Amino acid sequence: MVILRTDEIMDLSLSEMEEKISELKNELLKERSKIASGGVPENPGKIKEIRRTIARIQTLKRHKEK
Repeated sequence: MVILRTDEIMDLSLSEMEEKISELKNELLKERSKIASGGVPENPGKIKEIRRTIARIQTLKRHKEK
């Protein structure tokens, strides 16, 4: 999954934002399950970037709804 930038997110519709959030949450779940099972993540900073991207999308979604 490619990390989305602010200008890319603003071009999405509200339904597309919801889809991206669900995709990112699934990816975050997979990364966390790797760690929980005792594995080592391929990219340790990926979890942080996924969380930030989810927050960024949610913030811009709220901004668009107003």
